[in-house]
Amino acid sequence: MTVHIFGIRHHGPGSSRSLRRALEELQPDTILVEGPPDAEAVLPLLTSPAMQPPVALLIYIPNKPHHCAYYPFAIFSPEWQALDYGLTHNIPVRFMDLPQTHRLALASQNETQPDNHGEFEDTPHIDPLLSLAEVAGYSDTERWWEHLVEQRGDSVDLFAAILSAMTAVREEIPPRKNPIEAQREAYMRQTIRSAQKAGAAKIAVVCGAWHAPALQHMPPVKEDTALLKGLPKTKVEATWIPWSYGRLSYKSGYGAGVESPGWYHHLWSTQCTDNLQSIISIRWMTKVAQLLREQDLDASSAHVIEAVRLAESLAALRDRPLPGLLELNEATQTVMCFGRDLPMELIHDKLIVGERLGQVPPDTPMLPLQQDFLRQQKRLRMVADATEKILDLDLRKKNDLERSHLLHRLNILDIPWGQLQQTGKKKGTFHELWRLQWQPELAVNLIEAGIWGNKVEDAAMHKACDSSRQSTELPALTTILNQVILSDLPDGVVYVMAQLENAAALARDVTHLMAALPPLANVMRYGNVRQTDTAMVSHVVNGLVTRICIGLPSACSSLDDTAAAAMYENVMTVNGAIALLSNQEYLQLWQQVLAQIADNQTIHNLIVGRCCRLLLDAGIFNIEETARRMGFALSSASEPSQAAPWIEGFLTGSGLLLLHDEILWQVLDDWVTGLSPDAFITLLPLLRRTFATFSSPERRQMGEKVKQGNSDRVKSDSDNVDSGELNQENAVVVLPTISQLLGI
Repeated sequence: MTVHIFGIRHHGPGSSRSLRRALEELQPDTILVEGPPDAEAVLPLLTSPAMQPPVALLIYIPNKPHHCAYYPFAIFSPEWQALDYGLTHNIPVRFMDLPQTHRLALASQNETQPDNHGEFEDTPHIDPLLSLAEVAGYSDTERWWEHLVEQRGDSVDLFAAILSAMTAVREEIPPRKNPIEAQREAYMRQTIRSAQKAGAAKIAVVCGAWHAPALQHMPPVKEDTALLKGLPKTKVEATWIPWSYGRLSYKSGYGAGVESPGWYHHLWSTQCTDNLQSIISIRWMTKVAQLLREQDLDASSAHVIEAVRLAESLAALRDRPLPGLLELNEATQTVMCFGRDLPMELIHDKLIVGERLGQVPPDTPMLPLQQDFLRQQKRLRMVADATEKILDLDLRKKNDLERSHLLHRLNILDIPWGQLQQTGKKKGTFHELWRLQWQPELAVNLIEAGIWGNKVEDAAMHKACDSSRQSTELPALTTILNQVILSDLPDGVVYVMAQLENAAALARDVTHLMAALPPLANVMRYGNVRQTDTAMVSHVVNGLVTRICIGLPSACSSLDDTAAAAMYENVMTVNGAIALLSNQEYLQLWQQVLAQIADNQTIHNLIVGRCCRLLLDAGIFNIEETARRMGFALSSASEPSQAAPWIEGFLTGSGLLLLHDEILWQVLDDWVTGLSPDAFITLLPLLRRTFATFSSPERRQMGEKVKQGNSDRVKSDSDNVDSGELNQENAVVVLPTISQLLGI
């Protein structure tokens, strides 16, 4: 019986190529791979035609799905190639790492995540390859390994060299204090002994390079048995989930720390189809040129030729057998990006890392909720993609409306596949704009959400009802109600409404009532578009509006600057909500309250000024009345520090009123010019903040207006307009056009 140790680098195409060739020459009886034995039941799915890497094995505790471990694989991962070779050649294949039933139990006891989230771990607390790279004249481990292994041809002798190097390194680096590494290697050795007892003549062991020396020389069995004695256990389940190259590049969490998975995929696919080493650089530069052309950037064939030549020259100067990613990047930035960094960021994201997202077979073990989600994905033609995409939904269409319901329900379940975006002023209430991007960890969120139900609709309803039962704040309840309305969960609406009515009856804080109104107004707005019954919401809205209008004047009294600023935002929010409701009774009641606040001298001038502006915009105050109030607020009897907040509240957001009304302009101009130098310097930051809210054209026109001066403006107006006479001939000419515009 012989044991052949193949120490590899996880997710390395060079290691994969050499390993595949070594296995073909060896033709082993058994293949042992570093990985979780808990997942051996789902290993046969690896050979399914529907399995498209990158994918990951997910091991989790059923009643604690957030306690889980990931083992990601790419097509160029040595472990993947070893498993594929064994399964396709009917060779027994086993995982030999310490089972997650023990590792997750340890993590669960300590309320922590397992080491590195259970992914392949082949390095101790000190990087063993860094010392070797430094001796070879490299400052970067990644580059050293790439030139040593990833770019070389098939070499079976490579593994003997790796074993020798790792043996020397392990003798110099002190042992790790964490016992998990020793326990893992003890379990690997026990698995090898088990395979030997089963009668395997030739055993191939595929493990991380760091572990290879520990598996080459076996200690006494009793030592390994003692290390593994008394380990806790817990029930775990295993499944496959799609992975992405973006996640594969993460060094922390559940990534794999591969800096350039897209580049490694290129190395693997190119070498598998062509043995010409120079083709690697040519095809890579061709991909770069295609990407730049898609972004309307110059990238000609001449650029590709010159970039390849430069990369090869750099490799020759550095005594490299062929250009690596470093040389190709330098050549790309110099020739094709003209020295700019921004195109290189695009190349890094799209090519060097890549956006590839894997797929798993339909018969992969899943919870009922996952199966229902996949059915709805297929029915609604919503493909999960790692690339960020914008989805514009027209809620008047049945399919788009059901898509919206699904995305809103997923958000209730804390599965943020889509983020709702602002549609802008050009979109109606029947449009929704979503930003979609699938992340691998959302598969775990789906598993966690399975406790709420077997279907997405049922799970979202139960989760919303539970959230409303635990919420005591009125704004939180109205937000939940808005979510269940948008998600089309009628049973959930009834339950949340009952909770909302109880909370509204007990609520006394006016600010809470004001914060609760906008979500309900949003519910009322979507009622007709989404074909949902909002009659049950209307009486709650009626009570909220009435109580807000009664309590708002007293709530606005005796506020400092910070509290006044918060109340200002609440007033603006409620004003928008009432406008959205389009109810004349609400509007009249609200305007009466605004007028009452505008007449109250004990209320902070920031709020008074805003109320005057809202009443002017609504037509309740005319220009003369507004000018009178502004003149009173800015009179010499008022302290400048009190007058400035009034101006801020009145003008914030729009300067068109000043540009088109000479009376208000004159009142403000007189007040500013009448300030003492000290008062002006004190108030300048506040005035600057107010005028900064105006658009650039508004500020430019105001500057021109100030530059002209009052006399020039009045003269110009009197010269151009004769306000005392009407030109009958001109009126007769334009009347037909006006009649058509007005539909008369």
